[in-house]
Amino acid sequence: MKRQHTIDTITDRRRQRLESVLRRRQTDLTIVLENVWDPHNVSAILRSADAVGIRSLYLLYTVESAPNLKRHGKQSSASATKWLEFEVFDNTEKCFSALRDKGFKVYASHLTEHSMGLHSIDFTQKTAIVLGNENRGVSEEACRLSDGIYFIPMMGMVESLNVSVAAAVSLYEALRQRSEAGCYDTPQLGEDGVRETLIEWARK
Repeated sequence: MKRQHTIDTITDRRRQRLESVLRRRQTDLTIVLENVWDPHNVSAILRSADAVGIRSLYLLYTVESAPNLKRHGKQSSASATKWLEFEVFDNTEKCFSALRDKGFKVYASHLTEHSMGLHSIDFTQKTAIVLGNENRGVSEEACRLSDGIYFIPMMGMVESLNVSVAAAVSLYEALRQRSEAGCYDTPQLGEDGVRETLIEWARK
């Protein structure tokens, strides 16, 4: 029988590691995955999200089926799934309304003649990044409902990046801005939130 870990049973080093990560969790930065179907892409995006300190992601699946996160957790996400929280939607308007109710600005990654550059976005504000399907990109509806549409500057012949690469590039620009602004210096979860989540994480 597998032993159930608690705060009292984990090592001091493990506890310090968990607490350090929790203190840098960003509750006001998130990703919306819109119909991203390839399991390797989903797993890579989850790993990048965890790496920059995202706490929760929004899974918006209006065409493809929502991913099996337990299966993705066994692939290249390096178990990132168990450190992340998820909200699942099958309606774009409801998903975006839920984000706006929490004060998020929504930016879709999509190349159009009116798109702004990635570096023009202020990622120190409450920000949700929308990433679209590997073949179709972000849907017209999601673009229409977004607060802005952005592109990632590229200097080569190819006009788009793989969705997981686009996610990583976007998130690390957010990390750069947030690091410079000191967003990682004060726990966004609050001291009570850190303690409560630490107990939960110790059981994983």
